[in-house]
Amino acid sequence: MNIARLWPRVLPLALGLALSAPVLAQSSGEVEPDITIRQEEERTIREYRVNGQLYAIEIRPSSGPRYYLVDRDGDGNFTRQEGDRIAVPEWVLHRF
Repeated sequence: MNIARLWPRVLPLALGLALSAPVLAQSSGEVEPDITIRQEEERTIREYRVNGQLYAIEIRPSSGPRYYLVDRDGDGNFTRQEGDRIAVPEWVLHRF
């Protein structure tokens, strides 16, 4: 297949994928969250905000693995997420 004929089909797809990729809070130079840290008896809690919007809460128990509670769509409902990294949801980046 001729590359010149394929290019108009591939370019919009590539741009769409690039624009829809989540921004990692730990590795992004553009988006740096504000982090509030609280110490409770048996755990440390970190709240992650961008532009004043709370989007994630990290729970670090005194024993056991850490986990996150993430508001994926801005409705105030947080779902549990395991792992070492969290992505800043798109609704946080586009809300003014």
